[in-house]
Amino acid sequence: MARLSLSRANRVVSLIFAEARTRGLKPLAVVVLDTGGSVKTAQTQDGVPFGRFEVAAGKARGALFTGSASRTLHAMAGERPHFLQGVASVLAGGIVPVPGGVTIRSPSGQVLGAVGVSGDTSDNDEAAAAAAIARAGLVAGSVG
Repeated sequence: MARLSLSRANRVVSLIFAEARTRGLKPLAVVVLDTGGSVKTAQTQDGVPFGRFEVAAGKARGALFTGSASRTLHAMAGERPHFLQGVASVLAGGIVPVPGGVTIRSPSGQVLGAVGVSGDTSDNDEAAAAAAIARAGLVAGSVG
């Protein structure tokens, strides 16, 4: 079974920050989780507002839960609000059902973990995550 190494998780974070600089994004908070939902690494750029770490972690948990991207939960929020409330209440730390959480998959498609990004618009957070995952030689799960 493949796993997400600390080195590779840190590389994804570095690439997200590089992508943010290239795109001119606001300062970001990034949280990378392993498949068990444990924090593999987390970093914030200078100037990140209060609470962004927690939002990034909630986006990552949402992506890990769906096995794709937290954007999936965003769509689900309107269609199945009671289910989403139930999920949010049982997952420690909760979930944030907006774009910005993306699964990290091996080239063969195996889920290795998830990354959550917060600090700019949700769409920009998601785009930075997906681009960085691809640049790291991995596959971003189902980004819209």
